[in-house]
Amino acid sequence: MTTTQGLDRDGYIAREGSLDLVPPAFAPVIAAARDRITAAFTSDRLHSAYLYGSIPRGTATPGVSDLDLLLALHHGPTATDRAAAKALEASLDADFPQVDGVGVLLFSTRTLLSELERHDLGWFVACLCTPLLGEDLATRLPRYRPTSLLARETNGDLALALPHWRDRLATADSDAELRALARTVSRRLVRTAFTLVMPRWGGWTSDLTTSAEAFATYYPERAAHLRLAAATARTPTTDRTTLAVLINDLAPWLATEYTTVHGTKAPRP
Repeated sequence: MTTTQGLDRDGYIAREGSLDLVPPAFAPVIAAARDRITAAFTSDRLHSAYLYGSIPRGTATPGVSDLDLLLALHHGPTATDRAAAKALEASLDADFPQVDGVGVLLFSTRTLLSELERHDLGWFVACLCTPLLGEDLATRLPRYRPTSLLARETNGDLALALPHWRDRLATADSDAELRALARTVSRRLVRTAFTLVMPRWGGWTSDLTTSAEAFATYYPERAAHLRLAAATARTPTTDRTTLAVLINDLAPWLATEYTTVHGTKAPRP
């Protein structure tokens, strides 16, 4: 049971979502996702499936929120698996106006349970993902506290994203591209800013406003920028000036401060 600031009574991060919290408007989407995943991925390929994001947290808005899925496979994803995931994304997005975009992540169970991913993807499955199909991998993962180690391994690689974001901003030539970039950048910055202060704040949240205000407590001089990022995450913009502020001002500062406070995430292959 959650007691305060996203923790259970023992001080561990509580799993934040549940199928019981899915808003009624999204129930048909989840039912279809379950059926279509089962049809597209045979039991020798699929180990388990999960929801994450605003829908299982119960905060999704019909027509605005996206559907986020993670599929754990028995083996590493193949080209066939990726094609099936793309088809699943497209069909659900086309058939259900309740969702504005569908994303499907694919990982092997070996990766999700690995020591390297213990405090990143493992934590993500155990704390931020809601089981939809199959055996819940959370039973094979530890419990987590809001530590500096968790902060480092979840978001200690922000600097790697900056060149790509700058390239996307420079080459974007449509409103759709700008909105997609705004969503990606703003969500990542809010999440990273929150985990920067998470150990001091002493809890966990995925709420954008709460994240921004928690950050503002410790970095008031950057509060306006983080509130801008949170607002952009809620309503993605096509304004290049806003995106430039986030990508060229807030993001480099945040990447440097993060490394100073928590260190750099362990390199991935």
